[in-house]
Amino acid sequence: MNNELKTIDMEQTLFITDLDGTLMRNDKSISEESLSIINGLIKQGMTFTVATARSVSSLQHIVEPLDIQVPLVVRNGTALAAPGTLDIIEKALFTDDEIGRLRELLTELPVCGFTSIWNGNEMKKVFFDGEHSLGIQKYLEERPGEKGIILVGGVDEMFAGDVGYITMIDDKEKLDPIYERVKKLKGWETVLQKDSYADEYWLELCPENSTKAKAIVKLKEKLGKKKLVVFGDSVNDIPMFQIADAAYAVENALPELKKYATGIIASNEEDGVAHFLRDVIQV
Repeated sequence: MNNELKTIDMEQTLFITDLDGTLMRNDKSISEESLSIINGLIKQGMTFTVATARSVSSLQHIVEPLDIQVPLVVRNGTALAAPGTLDIIEKALFTDDEIGRLRELLTELPVCGFTSIWNGNEMKKVFFDGEHSLGIQKYLEERPGEKGIILVGGVDEMFAGDVGYITMIDDKEKLDPIYERVKKLKGWETVLQKDSYADEYWLELCPENSTKAKAIVKLKEKLGKKKLVVFGDSVNDIPMFQIADAAYAVENALPELKKYATGIIASNEEDGVAHFLRDVIQV
C-alpha cells in the first residue's frame, strides 16, 4: 500500500475505477459492502467515477446504486455520460473515410462482430443476420430481447449511421491476425483483450484519440483536480495507469497491467477497491 495517498487532499483528487473484474465481482455485481463504503466516502467529499468499456444500456443497472456526482467515462473513452441520467454529453465518431477503410479491412466482421451506432443518447448494436462465431452467439444468447440489438441483412446496414465503436468476439487465434492487420494503421484505437468472465477474446476499435486515458484527462481538467488515482484489471486500463499519479491493480488483474501498477490491492471478489479507499482516504 502506498502511504503517499494518505497525504493527498481528497478534495483535489479524482478517483476512477474500471468496473468489470475490478469494482464488480465475478457475478457481475457490485457488493453491498463496496456500495456502502464508496457512497459513504462520496458523501464526505470524495470525487469518484467509473471508466468502462460498457455502453450506457449495459451500465445503467450497475451504477444506479452508486451516488456518482461527476461524469462517467463509457465505451472505453469514446463518450462521457452525465451522472444520474447517463445522458451522453460528449462522443466520438469514425469519419466516413475511416469507415470505408474499416469495411475493407474487417472482412470477418459479419461473422464475429458487430458495430455500435449512435441513436440519440443510446448506441444500437448492429449484427449481421447470419452465421456467427461462438463468441457472438454467446453474446446474443445472454441478451434475449435486449433493447438496441438489431439484426441486418448486409454489411452496408452494419455501417449505416454514426458509427462510434466496433466489437469482435472470438478465439484469440482467430482475432490475432485481424488485430495485427488493423493496429498498425492510423485513424482508430485498437485493443485486444480476454473477456473478464470467460475464455473469449474481444477485439475493440474506436475513433482515434478516444481512450479511457484521454477522456479521463479531459474530465480531470474540467473538474479542476490536481491528482488522479485509478484502479483496473485489464490491458485496456494500461493507458489510464500510465497517466495517473497512482494506479492500483486488483490481485486478479492481468500480469500485463500489473507491470504498470503503483501497487497491488485485494481482488474484485474481496472488495479490493472499496477497502483500499476506506483505508487510505483521510477525511
